[in-house]
Amino acid sequence: MRIAIPTANGKSCMHFGHSEKFALVDVQDNQIVSTKFAEPPMHQPGVLPRWLNDEGVNLVITGGMGRRAINLFDQAGVKVVVGAPSLEPEELVRQYLAGTLQTEDNICDH
Repeated sequence: MRIAIPTANGKSCMHFGHSEKFALVDVQDNQIVSTKFAEPPMHQPGVLPRWLNDEGVNLVITGGMGRRAINLFDQAGVKVVVGAPSLEPEELVRQYLAGTLQTEDNICDH
């Protein structure tokens, strides 16, 4: 499984479309096996979901994401978790894998 987390200043970015980089965290047997940071293409509607799908992402964890992006991920079979706190990407993944990730409401209203 590959998990994508938008980041800024080394922590998860609260708005999916405003990230500096994306942490791409690879998981096997419920364990993190690698993490790489990738610079996203220029933000335009629909570009980031296509790019992350091409990167083999199965799950996105973010603080907030617009409805259009959520719909594009749904169509591609990529699960989205919104309302995540601002933490280091690997900590978010560890909490997700352990079933202890506490989420709030989606902070995006568009």
